[in-house]
Amino acid sequence: MEKLKLVLGSQSPRRKELLGWLNLPFSVLVPNIEEISEFTLPSEIVEDVACQKGRAVLQQLTDSQVIVVASDTIVVRDDDILGKPADLSEARQMLSSLAGRSHYVYSAVYLGRKLDGHLQEQSFVVKSKVYFDDFSEDTLETYLSFGESLDKAGAYGIQGASLTFISRVEGSYSNVVGFPLSDFLRELKSFIGVEQDDQGSWRKLFV
Repeated sequence: MEKLKLVLGSQSPRRKELLGWLNLPFSVLVPNIEEISEFTLPSEIVEDVACQKGRAVLQQLTDSQVIVVASDTIVVRDDDILGKPADLSEARQMLSSLAGRSHYVYSAVYLGRKLDGHLQEQSFVVKSKVYFDDFSEDTLETYLSFGESLDKAGAYGIQGASLTFISRVEGSYSNVVGFPLSDFLRELKSFIGVEQDDQGSWRKLFV
């Protein structure tokens, strides 16, 4: 089989770290899009934006050996999508609205490559449920002081100091971080047609 190259279309250090745990060589190319979707359902929005990111990166490449991976994550409370807060005041409001209750995190992943003049694409969505304790003002202000909130959807990152008030997660933990790793591994093997390889020979395809 031909050799393959993996490109991560993301500027997220968390996704870069998670993908690195698969122990596959990859490079990073940041997509330049507005991340706007015309869809209304959370699962459709997040999948649409992930696909937009991946296709934007793929347009910059001509090598048929390259597989582009892109992802997007959103936080949903009831029917409201919580993006990245504009400032600490908005972060405080978001986190306060999540206290003592549950919410959902959706992540979508896109896989794409140019193969024999055609576009081969695959995408999927993973949903996790996150439960917050009913935290005190002291806990909230302490968390905000770490400065984690401003670059994260929903104003928190599960892998950081927010663990002081997250009581449990139903579903994929890595999905809440921003990249559903175990699901991606399964989908990647399907994408390149090596689902039955349990010995790891398929890893040698990537250079």
